Amino acid sequence: MKIIILKNNLKEGLSVVDRIASKSLSLPILNNVLLSTEDNFLKLSVTDLEIGINYWILTKTEQKGKIATPAKFLSSFISSISDEKIILKTKENILYVGGENNETKINSFDSEEFPIIPKIEKKEYIEIESSTFCQGLSQVVENASSSQTRPEISGVYISFGKDLMTIVATDSFRLAEKKIFFKKTNNNKCSLIIPQKTIREIVNILSEKEGVVRIYLSPNQIMFEYLIKDFSRPKFQIISRLIEGEFPAYQEIIPKKSETKLILFRNEFINKIKTASLFSGKTNEIKLKIDPKKKRMELSAQDAELGENRSSVNCKIEGDETDVSFNWKFLMDGLTNIKSEEIIFELKKEGGPATIKPVGDTNFLYVVMPIKAD
Repeated sequence: MKIIILKNNLKEGLSVVDRIASKSLSLPILNNVLLSTEDNFLKLSVTDLEIGINYWILTKTEQKGKIATPAKFLSSFISSISDEKIILKTKENILYVGGENNETKINSFDSEEFPIIPKIEKKEYIEIESSTFCQGLSQVVENASSSQTRPEISGVYISFGKDLMTIVATDSFRLAEKKIFFKKTNNNKCSLIIPQKTIREIVNILSEKEGVVRIYLSPNQIMFEYLIKDFSRPKFQIISRLIEGEFPAYQEIIPKKSETKLILFRNEFINKIKTASLFSGKTNEIKLKIDPKKKRMELSAQDAELGENRSSVNCKIEGDETDVSFNWKFLMDGLTNIKSEEIIFELKKEGGPATIKPVGDTNFLYVVMPIKAD
């Protein structure tokens, strides 16, 4: 292999793929990035056997070839050099990196040792704006369960309809649902569960990037392909395994009606929760007292060692007087993923789930279980 490549383009590509490179003692080849030429492109490939990434960079290719090189080391090295253009050459299992100011040899591995990243047949797909997709995923992803005893809720559930994508995650204490409409598709209706790690990587990589994402499906795998204008290849692909199992019938958890409904300013509510949380102790419990007559919600928290805090929020209230307690962290998780100035907060009596929604947006819903009284 012999190619000429812009250092900053290679640096950017390595910063994307080296996140996936595994620190595996049993399979050290997973610590590497596979460099391979495709016409006038260099393809970077990394996998941890659950997620794989392919990333393409425009180059001047003088000789084709491929080699597997330590990913994080190569990323750090390329970031440290000052040359604008660099030459990459291979001879046997050595990668030569040359520039005006340096000549370096990096011990590498035979490309044949690198595991094959699965390919998905490109027939049916969904196409969506990357910024819209990334924002929707970020509103939901952190609500998945961290426990592996119930793998079906350890990932993010996505249901694809004709022109609607519904994204859901839950850990049984809280649940977030985001609906995204899209135009271009040629897929059939289906649903699947994607590992939380995969969704986190998509959010991290696509954050603030403009372009479109095509989603390709197969029985056991999913591929996300990022496309930009005037680039004859995808910029990158993320291929992930799917989680087997059946996602809970979460619609049954979402309350159909409530006894008490509040409309209040989001930022004011957040600030009151932050203050009360300082006195919530190890239980993270804060108490809410809803008074419809006074149009006021009182927040309180008490700790035997630190003391007690009480504050109130004036708001619009419909329905019954209610006393309820929540884990303040779970409330904050829902509120921070809402961008509207006002929110709708609906409560049920006798320990039923509460819902939080943005005013003026019916496409996001957050459900949180209260702390039940002893």
